[in-house]
Formats: sequence, C-alpha cells, structure tokens
Amino acid sequence: MKKLKYIVLAAGFGLAVISFSFKEDLFLVSKNLDIFASLYKEININYVDDTNAPQLMKTGIDAMLDTLDPYTEYVPESEIEDYKLKYVSTQYGGIGAATVLIDEKLFINDVSEGYPANKGDVKPGDQVLKINGIDVKGKERAQISQLLRGPKGTPVDLILVRDGKEITKKLIREEIKQPNVSYYGMMGDGIGYIKLDKFLENSGQEVKDALLSLNKENPKGIVLDLRNNGGGILQEAVKIVNLFVNKDQLVVIQKGKNAEKTITYKTLFAPVSATVPLVVLVNGNSASASEIVAGSLQDLDRAIVVGQRSYGKGLVQQTFNLPYNSLVKVTVAKYYTPSGRCIQKLDYAHKNANGVAERFADSTITMYQTKGGRNVYSGNGVYPDLVVNAARLSPVTISMINKNLFFNYANLYWKKNPKLESAKAFQVSDGDYTAFVNTLADKDLTYQSRTERLLSDLRAEAEKENKSAEVKADLENLKYKLTSSKKNDLATHKAEIKRILETQIISRYFYEKGRIEQSFQYDKELAAAKTLFTNQSQMLAILKGDGNYKVIGKPVREIVSLD
Repeated sequence: MKKLKYIVLAAGFGLAVISFSFKEDLFLVSKNLDIFASLYKEININYVDDTNAPQLMKTGIDAMLDTLDPYTEYVPESEIEDYKLKYVSTQYGGIGAATVLIDEKLFINDVSEGYPANKGDVKPGDQVLKINGIDVKGKERAQISQLLRGPKGTPVDLILVRDGKEITKKLIREEIKQPNVSYYGMMGDGIGYIKLDKFLENSGQEVKDALLSLNKENPKGIVLDLRNNGGGILQEAVKIVNLFVNKDQLVVIQKGKNAEKTITYKTLFAPVSATVPLVVLVNGNSASASEIVAGSLQDLDRAIVVGQRSYGKGLVQQTFNLPYNSLVKVTVAKYYTPSGRCIQKLDYAHKNANGVAERFADSTITMYQTKGGRNVYSGNGVYPDLVVNAARLSPVTISMINKNLFFNYANLYWKKNPKLESAKAFQVSDGDYTAFVNTLADKDLTYQSRTERLLSDLRAEAEKENKSAEVKADLENLKYKLTSSKKNDLATHKAEIKRILETQIISRYFYEKGRIEQSFQYDKELAAAKTLFTNQSQMLAILKGDGNYKVIGKPVREIVSLD
C-alpha cells in the first residue's frame, strides 16, 4: 500500500510538471503574439512612409519560418491556387501553352497536344502581344499565368506576331490535366517503361493503369523512372509500392514530436506485379515520395535502384488551415523506410553560424539492413545498387540554354521541315548543326568555364600572398590558352549541344511524348537498366547481396552499426 502511495504521488507530481510546462508554454505564446501584434500596429500607424500591411505581415511570417526548414511555409489566400497546382492537384483551367521571355518579349515556348492552344493553331515561336486586351509588356511570369488561366469555358483572346504579321486567336479555356505519368510503353526487348514525374492526386492509379496495360505484353522487366521527381503525397507513394509487393508489408513509418503524427503505413491490397523484375531509376533530383518508393523497394529487396544518389529529403509536411482562407504547410515528422533508416541529408535543427543547414555528421550515420540482409545507411538519400555517373553539361551548353539560343533555330527548322517520320531515331545532321552554329554569329556566348573560375581563384590567392608579380606571366599565358580553347567549344561539345537542340526540335512535331522517346537513344541509366534485364545472374546477385553487392553506399568514415 505504501508503494502504491509513492506511485500515485509520483504520477501526481508528473502531471503537475506537465500542467506547469503547458501553462508556461501557453503564456510564452500569448506574450509573444501580443508583442508582435502591438509592434505591427505601431509600424502601420506611425511609420513615416506608407506601408503595405499584408506584405509586412508576410515578410515577418516568412522570416520566422526561414529559421526552420525550406518546406515549412505560409500560403496567403492569393497563392492558394498555385499551391494546389504545385502540391496537390494536376488540373487547372487554361489553354495548354507555356511561355518564355526572351529579350523582354513574350513567346509561346511549348504547346500541349490536344488542348485549346494546339487546336487553335498557336505555335511555338509566336510572340504574344496581348492577352484579353491586356498588353503583356513588362508583366511578370506570375501575372502572365493569371491572365492565361481561368475557369473552364471562359474565353482567351490572343494577339500574336508570327512571321512579322499580327494575328488574332480566339480560344476557350479547358480543364488542363498534367498527368503524373507523362509516358509509358514497351521499349523493345520485352521491357516496359513508366515515367512518373510527380506524386500528386491520382498518381497511384495512373501508375496502376500503366502497369496493367504493360502487363498485357508479358514484359520481361519493368523500369520505373523517378528521375527529377521531387515527390508529393506520401499516401500515393505507399500505393505505388503496393503495386509491386504483397499485402501487409511495411512501406514507411512517419514519426513526429506529436504522437498523433506517428503513423505506420503498410500495403493494403494484393499487388499488380509482384514478380516481374523491377528497376527504379533515380538521380540527385529524386526527392521525398520518390525516395520513399525507391528506398522501400530497395529495403524489401524488390527492385534494383539504378542511377545516382537521391536528394535526401526525409521529412513529411502537413497543411493546416488559417484564418481568411490562408494556410500553413508544416514539417510534422520524419519518415523511415522498412529497414528503419531515415534518409534525411541536411540537419535543419542544428544550423551553422551563418544559419545554413549542413549534412549530418558521419558519426551519426547508422547502418541498417534490407529484408535480405544487405547493408544500407541513413542520413544521405537513397544510394543506388548500381551507380551510373551523371552526365554533366559543359559551361557553353548551359550558357546557351540560359540564353534560349536553341529556341529560334528549332522554330526555323520546323518551318523548313514540315514533317518528320519518327521521334525515336531523330538526330540533327552535321549540316544542320553547322547551320545552327552559323545562327550564333551575332549572339552573346559569354560564359566562364570551370578552368577559368579556378584561374580566377588562383589569381586572387596570388594577390593575397603578394605573389601576383611573380606568377603574372604564367597566369596571362594560361588565360590566353584558355581563351583560345573556348573558341573550339562548339566543336568540342558538339555531341551534347546536338542533343539539346534535338530535344527542342522534336517537341515541335511530337510534343512531350516525342521528347521522351527521342531521349532514349542517349539515356545511360536506361541502357544500364536494360542490360540488367539481360543478365539475370547479376540481378539475383545484387538482390541477394552477393560479394560487393552486400554493402550499398557505405560512407567513407566509420559508421554506427544498429544491432
């Protein structure tokens, strides 16, 4: 009885501490809100110049949230529709056209097949002067989007310039659907391919529909392409994993400070494709829900992951409604794949003196094991089972992309060549490449190569150490050689420049589908995946963890092992 009394007293003391802590937190919240409201009021009343009250408030809120992580954000009522399109829905009212600003002029850059712009003969290369009577000169991109978008069935009048003549187009907005699955099909050799661009509403069903269609062809293997997929809805990721693994398998656990945010997600249904060999493609831009799918299928030894290490976003966000139709998106949890690892790369809870989040220390990285006993590691994204080095564009190519120098030639090519037979095998000829280079004669090709950046750093260091006079001649000689070398860059990097040009050209004829199909002939990661399907012994060795395949992405420094 005496022991029970102590327990009751101890429990009572614990409740008292919790109650006191809660009251203290509540007081601090109330106190700081009162200070903030009073400050906001005094600034608006007394500041010497006129102030924009909503902008002041948003600036204050954004500054507060910036101390947390980049995924926790405030969304005012004016930005709700853009937020939904980015994070939730794939549909909006519009005409199905993308625009680009070149030399302060607005051009149609791309049109989507089957939508009003395409059906109304609006073409890439058309300059836009007015939208519904409003001059677009000086307008920002967000304002342009607002002018083009609107409710289904409403009119959009465009005044365009084509070949030096003004033309008018009268279009009616439709519901524009941007699918999560931008492409699927058989690639030859019995290999099915699904390209998933995002994890928004209905993405699970879209992948299922694609998979059911491919299954009719009895594929020898399936490639799920998650490259450059920044993620989306966690539950959709769980549905997609469920398509490939049996019912009642653990997919992911999210764990938050609030117990209500700790949720376990398991597969709920029978799979659509439980045994067909599977390869998942990832790269450094595969994040969040993409990493849940790739990491879970890797942990369950169901798929071979090919490409480069993924981004490393192991955080879960949830939206909460705020007054006046605004909302806040808050990071509420971290997620953990079936092995128990969290792949979050940056430590936002412990930023450096400059307020920048850095990678988790190697000493905190922990080893886990897949279902079959392969070693995987926390703290740095999903490391592929088979690494394919990423292709890096040269500075000259990047400069040309940023300056839209491919745009005009693609339009000229389209006018001169009204038809192309096929997207898959299309390549720019040497003659066409020479013609393209000739169009650059009066264009600004100024850029700084990597070597030039290093040379600039070396010159600065020499000046710091008062040695610039001693090495001046050598530095000038090196600069001259680099300048001479740059003159040959259009020849040196011909192959990659041609690939970018081909992408621009092919979209004029075959739209997004053609762009994807044409890129297959250069795709190193896809080629590696197809090679795997022809080598069943290697696939089995990887999934079993034989030999060098036992360890996946071990950090260089010593790690902590989880027993």
